[in-house]
Amino acid sequence: MNMESIRELQAYGYIFFTIFLVIILYSYIYHLYKSEKDGKRNYEKYSDMALHDNIDDVPVEKREIPLSAEKEK
Repeated sequence: MNMESIRELQAYGYIFFTIFLVIILYSYIYHLYKSEKDGKRNYEKYSDMALHDNIDDVPVEKREIPLSAEKEK
């Protein structure tokens, strides 16, 4: 295998890897958009955490304790 064919394989690998990462990025953006549109999450609350980060501030969402953690107590 000569150097020219190795460089060509590297170029194809770079292109395919870049396309793969773009697909993952757009699917993640679509997931965020859809979950906010459905009302599952409100990401504006999470972005507001940077402004309201004192210890006595109200949490963004209530965390539920799993049943297995309650049994250990």
